[in-house]
Amino acid sequence: MKSFSTNTLGCKVNQYESQQIRELLEQLGLRQVEMAQEPDLVVVNTCCVTHTASAKSRQYIRKAQKLNPDATIVVCGCLPTVQIGELNEHSRNIIAVRRQEYTAEVLTQIVKANAAGCDSESVQSFRLSRSVDAENGFKVNCSNNIDALPKLPQLTAFKGQTRAFLKVQDGCDGYCNYCIVPQTRPHVRSKPPEAVLREARALVAAGHKEIVVTGIFLGAYGQESVRRKNWADGQNDKLADLLDKMAKIPNLARIRLSSLEPADVTPRLLDTFCKHRNIMPHLHLSLQSGSNAILKKMYRQYNTDDFRRKVQLIKSHLDRSAITTDIIVGFPGETHADFEQTVNLAKEIGFAKMHVFTFSARKGTAAARMQDAVNTKVIKERSKVLRDLDMELGREFRQQFIGETAEILLESSDGQPQGRSERYFMVHVEKTTEKLKKNDLVRVRLLENRKNGVIGRVDGGCKLGL
Repeated sequence: MKSFSTNTLGCKVNQYESQQIRELLEQLGLRQVEMAQEPDLVVVNTCCVTHTASAKSRQYIRKAQKLNPDATIVVCGCLPTVQIGELNEHSRNIIAVRRQEYTAEVLTQIVKANAAGCDSESVQSFRLSRSVDAENGFKVNCSNNIDALPKLPQLTAFKGQTRAFLKVQDGCDGYCNYCIVPQTRPHVRSKPPEAVLREARALVAAGHKEIVVTGIFLGAYGQESVRRKNWADGQNDKLADLLDKMAKIPNLARIRLSSLEPADVTPRLLDTFCKHRNIMPHLHLSLQSGSNAILKKMYRQYNTDDFRRKVQLIKSHLDRSAITTDIIVGFPGETHADFEQTVNLAKEIGFAKMHVFTFSARKGTAAARMQDAVNTKVIKERSKVLRDLDMELGREFRQQFIGETAEILLESSDGQPQGRSERYFMVHVEKTTEKLKKNDLVRVRLLENRKNGVIGRVDGGCKLGL
């Protein structure tokens, strides 16, 4: 076994963990290649948060089998961890990791067994006591003592991207009624601050100028539950403390946060934003619905007044911050009045970006058993209304910066260079005599607001030192 490929679906946490898998396999002596280059080992890191994500995961597995019939295929991530009848791939070369804590052990055993000249059926000769099932009944043995299992390594680089994701928190026990994640990642835990800082320094040393701090429920960093009623004072400033330390790392030009809930935004967190210029003025706050009745049915931990108050708090601290969000359309029982409340709240907030999702009834969640399903045609109509509003609100948000300068981190330099501004909107750079390359941090003047972002022109002496 000499080569491997990784194929990733889903969220930033999955993408981070695929990078950990890459580092582990490289440490074990394997070389990363594309799936079409006939790797000996194919890792499919799956997602199952929606039916579409689950279907794409299964499609990747079938593609891996077709392109690499002789390869060992390891299916990890969220899909194998839930027994909802969606993973039915029967083949002797597929190994499905049923618990994510076993991923490193399974991969290590496979590589070592191959190096020892064992066939795949002999992997179980590595004497440990708990088994991880494959779809065909093949078993890889793993220890009962999870703490004794080998862990996926901390990252030294986030290959293939300018921005590096850094997972600091995992797990959720919130059980929102539409969400399957608490079944796939039930154990709430956080990475110690010293480990986070050590990994962040390594990523900066590898050349990454921006780090996105991420987690399954990022606002619960340092807590043992995501339910705020279980917290000592109902408020958590441990994330703010972590950011304060991260922001002092030399040459770390940018820090962003992934998704938060309104109650995660504390005065201490916003003071930390104000204190450090390298923390970007961009917060992603998941709304999901602008109707209190629907939020209650979803089992969310806030109402619309809570959301409004936190947005006002943000605006009182940060200059024209970008507030982005997620919205679910068509949750069971969503009436026309409920939907109109969502539209009106979106207009009131003035979101810089809305990610609009069609409700997907996931087997195994409470919402899948709810009555009053919304008509599919109605859901499509409402989704279009929100997506059209997203385009309008995004354009209005960007317009206020036309004529000003912004700093962008180039994500590509082929053709027309482009990258994201401090407030996350995309900037497309006009042709210039400056030699620009991917991962350059440059200053541009924002000239024209277009449908897919802003046109900018490099400012004199545009490249920024750190």
